[in-house]
Amino acid sequence: MKRLILVRHGKSSWNHDVPDHQRPHKKRASKDAELVIHALKQHLKSPVNIWSSFAVRALETARIFQRELQVDDKDLEVKKELYTFDSDQLLEILKSCDDSIGELMVFGHNPAITEVVNSLGDQFFDNVPTTGLCIIEFNVNSWKNIKEGKTILYLFPRNLR
Repeated sequence: MKRLILVRHGKSSWNHDVPDHQRPHKKRASKDAELVIHALKQHLKSPVNIWSSFAVRALETARIFQRELQVDDKDLEVKKELYTFDSDQLLEILKSCDDSIGELMVFGHNPAITEVVNSLGDQFFDNVPTTGLCIIEFNVNSWKNIKEGKTILYLFPRNLR
């Protein structure tokens, strides 16, 4: 059994004249993350490994989850290739996960996150919003074989307010 938790980065600020990957969070992103984390805690199995895009907004979101879920630093990996908006690239990265990992939480970007959630899970979403999270389970032993999973939970900040 493999469990994938896909999280879209928190709401970012456009008030800074910086390259896209350097855009920081808005204040709202931290509040949204706290709402999602509170609802998520009862559904987590342990241990969870975290992968994050290096983009500031994704990594800031991942670090909030890491802190609140008490995930060790050794279990958070920043992956440059997760700074992608392409679902095929994202899926290829996910399938490269070591099979010793049972539960993987990935912080990335749209439209890739929404497209992968829709292609792997059994529920359709028009859009996974910022700080939105979906958990998909797969009855497989290898990440290379993930394809038709069951969407067991989705948490969107607007539904938790």
